[in-house]
Amino acid sequence: MAEAAAPAVTVHHLRQALLWPVRLMPLRDTQRPQLRPWDLLREAGEASPWRERVDEYTGDREQFHERHYNEFVSFLPYVQRFLYGEGRAHGKAQGGGESPMRVFRRHDIAALRTVARPGDAPITLSVVHIDLYFFFDVDVVLLNVEVCADDLPLPVAQEQLYRFGRAYPGGWDEDGAAQNCLASVEWLDARGNVLARSDAQQREAFLSHVCEHRAPRIAAHWAYLMQPLVSDHSGEPGQLRYRQIEYYRMPLMAYLAVDDPRRLTRQDFIRLGLVTAPGGPDNALPYSEQHLADFEQRCCYDRFWVDAGTAPRTRYLCSGHALVVVGDARSSFFRCRDRGVLAQFKHQHFLLFLIAHFQKAALLMFSDQLVEALKRLDIHDPDSVKRFKRAIRASFERFLRFTHRYWFHEISEQAQVRALSHMCASHLGLDPLYDEVKQRIADMNSYLETDSLRRQANTVVRLTVVTLFGLIGTVTTGFLGMNLLAEADAPLSRKLLWFGVVAVLTTILTFYTMVKSKRLSDFIDAMSDERLTLRQRLGVLARVWKPGSD
Repeated sequence: MAEAAAPAVTVHHLRQALLWPVRLMPLRDTQRPQLRPWDLLREAGEASPWRERVDEYTGDREQFHERHYNEFVSFLPYVQRFLYGEGRAHGKAQGGGESPMRVFRRHDIAALRTVARPGDAPITLSVVHIDLYFFFDVDVVLLNVEVCADDLPLPVAQEQLYRFGRAYPGGWDEDGAAQNCLASVEWLDARGNVLARSDAQQREAFLSHVCEHRAPRIAAHWAYLMQPLVSDHSGEPGQLRYRQIEYYRMPLMAYLAVDDPRRLTRQDFIRLGLVTAPGGPDNALPYSEQHLADFEQRCCYDRFWVDAGTAPRTRYLCSGHALVVVGDARSSFFRCRDRGVLAQFKHQHFLLFLIAHFQKAALLMFSDQLVEALKRLDIHDPDSVKRFKRAIRASFERFLRFTHRYWFHEISEQAQVRALSHMCASHLGLDPLYDEVKQRIADMNSYLETDSLRRQANTVVRLTVVTLFGLIGTVTTGFLGMNLLAEADAPLSRKLLWFGVVAVLTTILTFYTMVKSKRLSDFIDAMSDERLTLRQRLGVLARVWKPGSD
């Protein structure tokens, strides 16, 4: 691979797929507690642009093609059940075999027009699809946006990958221009009309929102795309509300068909794999050589980086945040959308990328829920303590269901899918994150169990004290059936009077014993301790009535 600056490289076909995970907030419809987020989108009807997708696996046989079959058989059976359900033959009509994943798609947006920097010429990309992915029993939704364009210079493609997919600007320069994001973004309909545009240059709006809400403001074009879902920190009305759960840069996948992959320099591959801005005239490395010394080992899957095979010189770049495939545009297999690399990119590779980022988002969501439960806890308020216990136990139950339904270490036995899946999981740190969240939930649940046992033990001690001291009076008054007062032949009214007096006195004595049960239990312990003298034992008894002796 040449290290010198390469001549201009043309990207004959560019695909960019964004995958933005956000956390869904609990629904506020108390009248219908079993309502699910996708039910609200269904009920919205024409008021919502989203329509539930009847995909190739649930639709007619005519929609099911060989590329869908290749996608299906790429995964292990338990992953197939997660992605596709059980099918019509196993109770799908009754809901028992449905996939736990729901997909909604909008069709009103046809194109995307972007300007990378102020003064640059705009480029227009076609919108392939825009989807929302919901998951049963997990309060996470993933926005998927896929766009494509043809015949772009490599630096333009790099700018598109680097700047597109930011939920809000990361900052502004001294001239007030937004940094690191596109200068302009416009969603267009089929006639070319502008449906929504970005507002990244309105610095004061973003600053004021963070100052007021302590939460970032979602850029206007992304907020439009999510409707009727609205940001939980915005003032917009809406039942479906979401919060940011990860970094503001959306995870992305990219497919680049170039005229000759060997013309790309090491610097080019590094910038594509790490999704950085294009280099200057000298095409220098974006970071230090020491930092990038093991880039090929960490981020490159080079099994097909050879001058042989159906798709020669194909390289996969994976950094966790991004999964990029670069190949030769002259290879028909690389460009084939039915059986080739493009088909794999759109199907198998997308799903393994989706699974990894869904798992990470779900784990972060569980962590957020624990923090919020602790923030709402007031140990001096019994109702708050009860709500806290219910929230922790519910989180523990949901985490168990997540583990058994959605947590996989191996998703495929196909070498390429398995390798790329392991690379994504390793870069995202899924196993350490899972262990950390699991430990936190287990610690919290163990604390609740310990606290429950402690309360039960205290209750047993108090009941024992009450029983012990009550036993003295019971034995004394009931010895051999002896009655202190001979009222057997007295009138009924007199009997009732004495019964009431004794009941009141007994109740008062019982409650007084319960109030003093903790100190009385200390006295009982002192009486059973043979090392204490009589004087010391009487001192412990005297503390029963001493104020502040607890």
